[in-house]
Amino acid sequence: MRPLIRYLSPLLVALPALVLTGCATPQERAAQKQAEAEQMMAVYGPACSRLGYATGSDPWRNCIVNLSTKDEVQRYGPYGPGGYYPGRWRGGFWGGW
Repeated sequence: MRPLIRYLSPLLVALPALVLTGCATPQERAAQKQAEAEQMMAVYGPACSRLGYATGSDPWRNCIVNLSTKDEVQRYGPYGPGGYYPGRWRGGFWGGW
């Protein structure tokens, strides 16, 4: 019985946190997306300005999204972290290896 508790205790600690993160209101999700956008502008905005895009313009915003996407693809690969591979899903119930 003792080993079972040792394996379940991290799950019992993480489960409420996981459930509570899924209970965000639309306003909280919008605020999170806004914070992510502001962080992207802080990181990639200066580079796009140096490339000649006018700060705050649509091409400047497109540059920010493109640079962010390029970094994510370089970091995680074309399918994202834990993503889909043609022909099978990586991990989980549906065909984990």
